[in-house]
Amino acid sequence: MDPYKIIVKPHVTEKTMNLIDQNNELAFVVRRTSTKAQIKKAFEQLYGQEVARVNTHITPKGIKLAYVKLTEEGEAEDVAVKMGVF
Repeated sequence: MDPYKIIVKPHVTEKTMNLIDQNNELAFVVRRTSTKAQIKKAFEQLYGQEVARVNTHITPKGIKLAYVKLTEEGEAEDVAVKMGVF
């Protein structure tokens, strides 16, 4: 499956900016039907960083969010700069 169809866009809030700095973690809006394994594979294909874990959350508005934690070698700030978050 196309990784651009799984990961829709970055989710940027004050909380997610703190996650980047403190937990080496990024947040994305993802397709509602995607699984954690699909999200992990899509992120690794798009950004070339190794993923430690993926947590998902469906908001009351029906939007699925994925919190992607990178391994120790990966830098969430570098990926955020590539995406244009900063």
